[in-house]
Amino acid sequence: MNAVATPVMNRRDFEQALRAKGQYYHIHHPYHKAMYGGDCTPEQIRGWVANRFYYQINIPRKDAAIMANCPDASVRRLWLQRVLDHDGHSDDEGGIEAWLSLAEAVGLSREEVVDQRHVLPGVRFAVDAYLNFARRATWQEAACSSLTELFAPEIHQSRLDSWPRHYPWIRTDGYSYFRKRLSEARRDVEHGLTITLDHFTTAAEQARALEILQFKLDILWSMLDALTMAYQHQTPPYHTVTDQPVWHRGL
Repeated sequence: MNAVATPVMNRRDFEQALRAKGQYYHIHHPYHKAMYGGDCTPEQIRGWVANRFYYQINIPRKDAAIMANCPDASVRRLWLQRVLDHDGHSDDEGGIEAWLSLAEAVGLSREEVVDQRHVLPGVRFAVDAYLNFARRATWQEAACSSLTELFAPEIHQSRLDSWPRHYPWIRTDGYSYFRKRLSEARRDVEHGLTITLDHFTTAAEQARALEILQFKLDILWSMLDALTMAYQHQTPPYHTVTDQPVWHRGL
């Protein structure tokens, strides 16, 4: 029996299908629920901040890869703002520096975050997979992978709403990154969404776009799975043979 062909979605239904992927966003991961529920220890908060730094420093590299693969100057001009948002420009220190301020606010030293001594292999592998995808995919596919930004404002707001109440030991000047990203993510997602809706116009292409977005959701969820093992279950890599962080720091 011949398989029934999946019909192409109109623009509105395709956008709705993309947004429906929000049910798998990492705001629903138990580690995140514990963070905004006030149930995390200082060690668990610090572990998340230190590991997430590896994701932060690779975001502008991902965006640079998208621009390198994109022949359209008008797209590159708009996409460039993402790199500047993270790396900084003129009087804007940038998102990476703001993340380091958060790290210091939760009690980490700048040195121990920058040297990546706390980055778990599972987190590193997940982030590296994302960067490598952006390098080898078409620029439209890589742009589509950024659409987890559809769901990002809610997660940033949840931290701003809950962390000061639950974790008074965190210095309030460390929250600048979350405030900064509230407006940036809303702006960025409009561009990425337009690219995706314009480019993925056949049923097969739309299915591909949904798989790409799921891939990115898998990345974010897998990072938290690694943190759960290390900081909640107290079973970091090699815990059966050593209590030392012997894992590699990147090659």
